[in-house]
Amino acid sequence: MKPLYRQVRETLIRRMVDGVWAPGEPLPSEMQLAAELGVSQGTVRKALDEMAAENMVVRKQGRGTFVARHDEDRILFQFFKLVTDDGERRFPESRVLSIGKARASAAECAALALDKGSRVIRIRRVRSFDAVPLIVENLSLPETLFPGLTETGIPNNLYGLYAARYGVTVARAREQLKAVAVPKEDAAELGVAAGTPALLIDRLAFSLDQIPVEWRLSLCLTDGFHYLADLT
Repeated sequence: MKPLYRQVRETLIRRMVDGVWAPGEPLPSEMQLAAELGVSQGTVRKALDEMAAENMVVRKQGRGTFVARHDEDRILFQFFKLVTDDGERRFPESRVLSIGKARASAAECAALALDKGSRVIRIRRVRSFDAVPLIVENLSLPETLFPGLTETGIPNNLYGLYAARYGVTVARAREQLKAVAVPKEDAAELGVAAGTPALLIDRLAFSLDQIPVEWRLSLCLTDGFHYLADLT
């Protein structure tokens, strides 16, 4: 049987998934939650501490606990790991090259846990620093989770859009890194020769309830940049 604080954690996450508390909204106090759930305040605190460590909620001294929002600062430190060689963290600008809907490929079905014949939304964009292209991204999203996305503008901050418009909060991501050569179809967008060394970041993003919601392949030039991960 799961520890009691883990059961409380799952209950709180389910409420966040169901939209009881939206991103940026405060949670009830630990005392209120403890009384409602029939547990000790210490059990609630332990559950919230674990959720804070996982960036699901944010503790604010003297103000309480809030559902985490996908603002640019949070994305920059939790999900965007490219930094300049002198250590500067910056959020890149984005330009959408194409967006459309299609039947999911076998690879997309496997990555996103979709049934054969499911449909996906595909987004292709270039990300730049100071107008210099650095990254070409290809994203695949389950169409059922993001209806109407292809008919609206695509902002730079996609995770914020997912949460605000669709109630889908990205809680964590799994990444695989590989050194590759820039293929011909991406070379022109990046302004380099085909075969130029690059870093491929294969990221699968999961929602609060651990459903895969986005598969993103980011082809990154690393001249002047490197991938930085803090291991704790």
